[in-house]
Amino acid sequence: QVQLVESGGGLVQAGGSLRLSCAASGRTFSRYTVAWFRQPPGKEREFVAAVNWSGGTTYYADSVKGRFTISKDNNQILVSLQMNSLKPEDTAVYYCAAGRSDYLVRAIIGYDDWGQGTQVTVSS
Repeated sequence: QVQLVESGGGLVQAGGSLRLSCAASGRTFSRYTVAWFRQPPGKEREFVAAVNWSGGTTYYADSVKGRFTISKDNNQILVSLQMNSLKPEDTAVYYCAAGRSDYLVRAIIGYDDWGQGTQVTVSS
């Protein structure tokens, strides 16, 4: 089990940028796929982006492709989500998640450990 601590959320105007961070506590992200999910107000949690255990493969939802970038640091203790060209529809609580699945990277069931979430609000 790995404990996850998110940071970096906040309020930003449309077109702006934010950088979310997910730090591992207790153990590193080595051998874990790490993802970001989000839950907009009144909607279900949805996949945003993921990076595999080596950091060499990334996955994105179509809605954020080209605007968001996920990355894992070389020390395997920090995963970041750089969010550019933000839109009001990106408003949500963003969750970091870690799991050992190599193929369920877009599914909630592929992840065992979750952070508490951080609020991102994009104003129009």
